[in-house]
Amino acid sequence: MNDLQVEKQGKVGIIKLNRAPANALSTGVIEEINAALDRIENDNAIKSVVIQGEGRFFSAGADIKEFTEVTDEKGFAQLGKKGQDVFNRIEQFSKPVIAAIHGAALGGGLELAMSCHIRLVADDAKLGLPELTLGLIPGFAGTQRLPQLVGVPKACEMLLSSNPISGKEAVSFGLANDSFPAEDLFEKAYKMAESFSEKSAVSIKYTLELLNYAKHGLYEKGAEKEQELFGKAFMSHDGQEGIHAFIEKRKPVFQDR
Repeated sequence: MNDLQVEKQGKVGIIKLNRAPANALSTGVIEEINAALDRIENDNAIKSVVIQGEGRFFSAGADIKEFTEVTDEKGFAQLGKKGQDVFNRIEQFSKPVIAAIHGAALGGGLELAMSCHIRLVADDAKLGLPELTLGLIPGFAGTQRLPQLVGVPKACEMLLSSNPISGKEAVSFGLANDSFPAEDLFEKAYKMAESFSEKSAVSIKYTLELLNYAKHGLYEKGAEKEQELFGKAFMSHDGQEGIHAFIEKRKPVFQDR
């Protein structure tokens, strides 16, 4: 992997975009992200994930130069599908994924961040979808995820104006979970990821699965699935261990899986 670094810090897997100067999301980078997810998914010692950018930016967008190599409508649609497939995988990943955003997350960079379960941002970061300034539209499901997070009216404004918002504004609009001074961002992200890693991998997996029902407005199906997974969690090793540890007033020892 040349444009991506994968590191481990305790139980946290760290994916670093490392494609200077802007960490542009080429097809190759997206494929490397998918390969990194394979590696992390199969590593039971990794319980949570942080995605961040090296250098000045999280990611300033898709690789526009690569667009000039696409020769027809079908090819451009396939490029979008590749990005959507990988970002959908992140959204449905069984381990929590945190985007730690500094500098800028624009275009495809913001679409990547929106596919993560949680977004932590630097106070002065810039977040936006500027595709319309190029006569284009988002291609990695940005038009679908942004309204889920900020509401349709604000999403419409952001898309049509192409104006980015700051990290602090992103928190106020619901696009990000929290913001911090840039120098504290990564430490805060790692600390949150570590706290998630102390939970049962089974209960984390079930919770993330159920949240996808809620995200798509499938209340009845989600509630029904919750009943099923509630029982499975109870009968799992971790569920039984957690209950007995509570009664015995000790810290539970959950399995790695």
